[in-house]
Amino acid sequence: MATRSALINVMHKAATAASRSMLRDFGEVENLQVSRKGPADFVSRADTNAERVIKSELQKARPDWGFVMEESGHSDGADPDAPVWIVDPLDGTTNFLHGIPHFAISIAVIDKSKITAALVFDPVRHEYFFAEAGQGAFVNDRRLRVSGRRHMADSLFATGIPFLGHGDAASHARFGKELQKVMAVSAGVRRFGSAALDLAYVAAGRYDGFWERGLKSWDIAAGILLVREAGGFVSDFASRDRALDSGDIVAANPSIHAELLKCLNFASADGA
Repeated sequence: MATRSALINVMHKAATAASRSMLRDFGEVENLQVSRKGPADFVSRADTNAERVIKSELQKARPDWGFVMEESGHSDGADPDAPVWIVDPLDGTTNFLHGIPHFAISIAVIDKSKITAALVFDPVRHEYFFAEAGQGAFVNDRRLRVSGRRHMADSLFATGIPFLGHGDAASHARFGKELQKVMAVSAGVRRFGSAALDLAYVAAGRYDGFWERGLKSWDIAAGILLVREAGGFVSDFASRDRALDSGDIVAANPSIHAELLKCLNFASADGA
């Protein structure tokens, strides 16, 4: 049985508190699908409410820490040297908006530029993925390990597909070439709409790898630590430890990571 630290318990409590109203709101969103106005405004309120609850719970436990949050942005803590919370209160907003039950709460801690703690909570499946630096990664009470698959042909990958307002024509075309290359040599590619859960699934060995460009720190901070603590590799597209800063991320098990990178970079060079 996994022993959760005081810090992970704080994060667990905050995510659980926010999830209660989130699940009620999700039930309402499903009903709103048939309305003329649609659920977009309602979902925006749900997102903001979840962030408010999470911030309140985290501030009570660690009042001196700062925040980087999707909705309200950056706010300094009372102690400028204290760690910072990185929070996405609803990763998978479009899924939520359309009544698709695949979304998550993502909370990470950054201390002196290092990710030291992470939690990704799927409230629909009630799966808590969590990790602390040097302590391993877990889902609920089970230890996580990345998959042991060694060949691209046996491997299943996840990614995010560019959409309206996200990237330009050139980046959309580049993604098409990347997808084409990976499709041709793998067992499949999935697009489920939540980067936080995609990375958690890589940590759990459900996916063998994940790639995406142009993400924000709150999308990937928790997932990066989960993958690494589960034995996986995470980098940017140049194989550097700059995924969090750049928002461009390639994550995979150690046997597949280099091959996936090679495949993606070959596609980019081919499209240049």
